[in-house]
Formats: sequence, structure tokens, C-alpha cells
Amino acid sequence: MSFKLGWMLSDPFANFHAKFIKTERGFLSLLELQEIEKKNFTIPRLQLVRDLFVFSCYTSLSYIDAINLSADNIRIGIDGELWIYYNREKTTKPIHIPLLPKALDIIEKYKDNSKSIAQGRVFPKISNQKLNSYLKEIADVCGIEKNLTFHIARHTFATTVTLSNGMPIETVSKLLGHSKIATTQIYAKVIERKVSDDMDRLRKHFNTIECHTYKSS
Repeated sequence: MSFKLGWMLSDPFANFHAKFIKTERGFLSLLELQEIEKKNFTIPRLQLVRDLFVFSCYTSLSYIDAINLSADNIRIGIDGELWIYYNREKTTKPIHIPLLPKALDIIEKYKDNSKSIAQGRVFPKISNQKLNSYLKEIADVCGIEKNLTFHIARHTFATTVTLSNGMPIETVSKLLGHSKIATTQIYAKVIERKVSDDMDRLRKHFNTIECHTYKSS
């Protein structure tokens, strides 16, 4: 502003270029997800939060979209199976998501819940703040050292549930509601990093075997 008004002779930021640093998205491995799924919680609030989190892992729904989901959003899709039809709260973009068996099981679990029925929603409402606080309790109980937040469920859907199982990135991008496939490619890079790490461990394993074989011969 000072430069434009003539108060300064030169722009001190003329040679400054902002850098955008991409960070890898946190997600759960299959073993970590299974650990949460199989854990039996006797405390109702932890049970609800666990179910919401797992539901998001298998549908990609954000907190606000999952908590606002109603029976009207669940309809028969093109294949005769149940799908989720809704507009993302963040972008208002229409999304159509086929329901996987584990997500269907969780919906069935809450169909007679009195709070859900009274609120006209699939799940009883809980604040995002409380939900993320209880997720930290769940992480402690399940021995997960990652900073568990609800958004990690969406990342887990993209990586562990879909891309890791061979789903094309174009399909994953559509399910996530991304307007550009470049946004989805961050997850593909995470998968490539995991493949690289796994291969590195395999190389070390073979090197160890060869080393022992050489010494014993």
C-alpha cells in the first residue's frame, strides 16, 4: 500500500515469493482401523463416537455431513443397492456414495435410537469439539499413538479403504467430492510412500537372509 501511494521508493517484497508446503495427510492403517472396530466400548458416548468415526472411514463423510445425515439421504442407487445422496456442506457439491456393508451395519444399529428419531437424523447429534475429545480417549484405549481426529477418518477412506485396495483415483476423487483430481493425488503419493517403505523393509529382510547364508557357508 505504501509503495502504491508513493510513500516508498521501492517495493520491499518485490523479490519475495511465498512457498506452499504440502504435508502428508494422517490416516489409519488397516490394523489400526480394525483395532478401533473390534473394541467393545461400554460407555455410550465412546460407542457413538467410535461408530461415527468408523462410518466416516467407510463413506468419506466429514463431521458435519455425517451428523446431518437423514433417512432421506439414503436411497436406492443405480445398481439397486443403498447409496448416500447429499450435498456437501462445505462445497454444496452433490455427492453420491454407495454404502459398504460396514457402513450399512452402523446405520442399522441406530435406526431405532430415540435421539436420532427425535432429531430426524441417522445418528444422535454430538458437537465436533466433544467428538474429537472423545476420539483421543478411544486412541488411548486402542493403543493408537496418532493424533486421532474425525478428519483422519476421511483420509483413511481415501487411502486404506479405497486406493490401497486398487480403486482408481478418478473414482476416489468423485467419492470425496473433489473438483480437481490433483487434490486427490496427495493421497496417491502417500500410498506410494508406503509402498516404498514396505519395499525397503523387504530389501533389508532379504539382505539379512543373504548375510546369514553367507556366514554359515
